[in-house]
Amino acid sequence: MKTDHQITPLINIKNLGKRFGENVVLDHFNLTLFEGENLVVMGKSGAGKSVMIKCLIGLEIPDSGTIEIMGKETDLLNHEELDDLRTEVGFLFQGSALYDSMSVRENLEFPLRRHTKKFGILKDPTPLVVEALENVGLAHSIDLMPSELSGGMKRRIALARTLILQPKIIIYDEPTTGLDPITAKEIIILMKSVQKKYNTSSIIITHDVDCARVISNRMILLIDGKNYAEGTFEELSRSKDPEVQAFFK
Repeated sequence: MKTDHQITPLINIKNLGKRFGENVVLDHFNLTLFEGENLVVMGKSGAGKSVMIKCLIGLEIPDSGTIEIMGKETDLLNHEELDDLRTEVGFLFQGSALYDSMSVRENLEFPLRRHTKKFGILKDPTPLVVEALENVGLAHSIDLMPSELSGGMKRRIALARTLILQPKIIIYDEPTTGLDPITAKEIIILMKSVQKKYNTSSIIITHDVDCARVISNRMILLIDGKNYAEGTFEELSRSKDPEVQAFFK
């Protein structure tokens, strides 16, 4: 069902297939992310969510199908073109993936120093670092080490590092996993704030029904590597299909 957010496709995944030996992980999987929307993908463990994300960001090569990001078919791009495209796609890892040996400042400076084409070589990246930290409410943590941060703070710093390149698309991998309910709610509110301020479009992989209810414009239920059901949270939560209902219990 189309929503007001479905204007311009930013990501198109068509008939994606991936297997490991005899194990079929993705079977003609399809996904379209439209400009300005939050698309939630839910699936049980082993359903193919992580493999789909790895194919999307180039960590796995699909066996079949196509992936288009902002109108560009990724398997037709050379290394430099793919690297440029990745600056438009931010990724928030489940475990935050901060560099333990770097301070918060250095963690946020790292992508700026690596992707100089987008911003040029910055003599002083501090203003961009401070701005990104202010947007997640942690400007005071700029000189702390990851070991000095709580789990929720690490997730916020990781989001700030994602935002610093000002991506058009953000992919969230289980953004609330491992967090207490209060911190999880804060992260969800922050995700909505980020979307509004940066005008981002997002794919959110989650098992968190509350997160899906609050954040999603549309949802895909992934079962056995296939699009089993698609619709808004309200539509899917009212489904009489027992396979669909299992996600909302």
